[in-house]
Amino acid sequence: MTSTTRTSDAATTRRRARNPLYNAVIGLTALAVLLQGLWAGLFLRDDGQAPGAEGWVDVHARGGDIAILLAAVATVVAFWKLRGRRDLGAGSAVLTVLLVLEAYLGGLIRDDHVGSLTAVHVPLAMAIMGLVIWLPVRATHGRE
Repeated sequence: MTSTTRTSDAATTRRRARNPLYNAVIGLTALAVLLQGLWAGLFLRDDGQAPGAEGWVDVHARGGDIAILLAAVATVVAFWKLRGRRDLGAGSAVLTVLLVLEAYLGGLIRDDHVGSLTAVHVPLAMAIMGLVIWLPVRATHGRE
């Protein structure tokens, strides 16, 4: 096999390993997760007593729903279109599960007034942020 053939085979493998639909959906998921942090900051200041805080809690909750939906779509796309990329399929599935858990904890904090769960909710959000940044980077620069 010549060098040109190997280069061509590597380029073909790279093209097959990347998917614009997955990249778009996981990118939107990352944006939704990033905005979650912004919205949380808007209602957490002044211990949640700032004017309009309740409205930002609602925005934060709806943003969480959107992030879950986008992560679920990314998971389906990863398993459907990127079968050879188990790292992306598993990572996207874990992201979806963690976002559902995060939303559940957020619901307990808001609806059942279990404020002590904030000590779990916020660090879990940071782990989710790390995962949602890792996935698009891995999708673009991962296995070739």
